[in-house]
Amino acid sequence: MGVLEDKSRARLFYKYLSKVYDQVNAFVFTEAMRERALEHLDVDADDRVIDVGCGTGFGTEGVKTRTDHILGVDQSPHQMAKARERLDERELLGFTMGDAEELPVRTDSFDAAWSSGSIEYWPNPVEGLAEMRRVVKPGGKVVVVGPYYPDSWIGRKLVDAIMLFYDEAEAEEMFQAAGFEEIEHEVVGSKYKSDLAIVSVGVVPEN
Repeated sequence: MGVLEDKSRARLFYKYLSKVYDQVNAFVFTEAMRERALEHLDVDADDRVIDVGCGTGFGTEGVKTRTDHILGVDQSPHQMAKARERLDERELLGFTMGDAEELPVRTDSFDAAWSSGSIEYWPNPVEGLAEMRRVVKPGGKVVVVGPYYPDSWIGRKLVDAIMLFYDEAEAEEMFQAAGFEEIEHEVVGSKYKSDLAIVSVGVVPEN
């Protein structure tokens, strides 16, 4: 487990990173990458979407181009403060503090779930994915964007010491273990690097 796959360390990390997060994030998860990932979400204007680990609201902002019925959940008050600066909370379902592995919402209360730039910090990613499956109605989609595993041996050693990076095989294992069906993955990147992130999609099984 990487040093930032610890909730208290991650909160402290984001207390300071929140000041420059959007500037840093622009190099690793671009608007074009976000748009490509959002194509997998497939929601209507009246659908309810939960954004798990919403951070500064960059992903939420993209989801809002599809629907206003969004609840952003994050464990960092500093990141969430940035999200509230970015978006008018009155136009959404709102923002709330919460843990990805124990979401503070009812079962089957959303039509879809989105998460970008968050799973890499979860100590138990399968539990977080299972929670997303729990809160989404049967037949709904869960879309998760995480950092793609580096090609080099040195790069993999470095990122493994910090947080979760993964490839298609590991993503498939996690989504299967969390109980999803119709799972698919797409690696996305920028014009500078073609494999910066991995978009994984799972469908909540019908009862």
